[in-house]
Amino acid sequence: MDMPTRDPQRFTTTGEPRGYIQPHALRELWFHTGTACNLACPFCLEGSKPGDNRLQRITLDDVRPFMDEAVGLGVEKFSFTGGEPFIVKDVVRILAYAQSLRPCLVLTNGTEPVSKRMHQIRELRAGRHPVSFRVSIDWPERHRHEAGRGPGSWAAAWQGLRELHEAGFGVSLARQAEAGEDRATGDAPFRALFRTHGLPEDLTIVSFPDFGTPGEARGVPEITESCMTRYQDEASRREFMCAFSKMVIKKAGRMRVYACTLVDDDETYDQGGSLAEAMNVRVMLGHHRCYTCFAYGASCSEL
Repeated sequence: MDMPTRDPQRFTTTGEPRGYIQPHALRELWFHTGTACNLACPFCLEGSKPGDNRLQRITLDDVRPFMDEAVGLGVEKFSFTGGEPFIVKDVVRILAYAQSLRPCLVLTNGTEPVSKRMHQIRELRAGRHPVSFRVSIDWPERHRHEAGRGPGSWAAAWQGLRELHEAGFGVSLARQAEAGEDRATGDAPFRALFRTHGLPEDLTIVSFPDFGTPGEARGVPEITESCMTRYQDEASRREFMCAFSKMVIKKAGRMRVYACTLVDDDETYDQGGSLAEAMNVRVMLGHHRCYTCFAYGASCSEL
């Protein structure tokens, strides 16, 4: 007799109930500005590059209803990622509206798109709530950074970080993590570079493991319900990004809510067309990037 097929979203390949996160709040709402970028980094977890349209560029009209809905749900912060947000025509208008409601964080590569629009970006200093920026500088060595991001990108990113800081914005840095590294040891050369570039030595540094590229299949251990009770407690489960945040994307002309910033390459994490709808959906931990969060405590959030 054939055995009934189990739902792979709810069960692992060995038939065990899959681990999940039940969202408890909407503290942070992310917006994907689109996968178009001025750079073409081969390791990009979004697969972004010039002209890319896997996720489409957003407009103020696209995102304003979600911002308004989020405020009603008690959101504390709006965050933006790409692609490169500053190649999006409407992004400064979007940020101006967003900061009228809540503080904002923007992830950027800090290069030419930022320098070209600094005169507009500076105007955001007058807004009701602060806007801060996280600039990606992968490695403390120029040659390693430019191996992925291209010639001149290392100096341009440091210049962008410094200009944003000098303009009065809060800034932080995103770097790549070595496998098995000690966090403080990995941060140390960047702290020295902060001093060299006239930046505060205690800036926040967010380190990321290798998440792979969109659609990549990685053989990682599956997370079961038992894993989530044996190795996690209620407090630690509430710290997973998917417990307190969502991401809004534009795909095929439609605005959709996804479980988090790391799973937009998998339509099973599409949670609907509204935030209220999405807040009622369990996040099943079946994406290979879910394991990275589980095993290493990875998070895109600064909350």
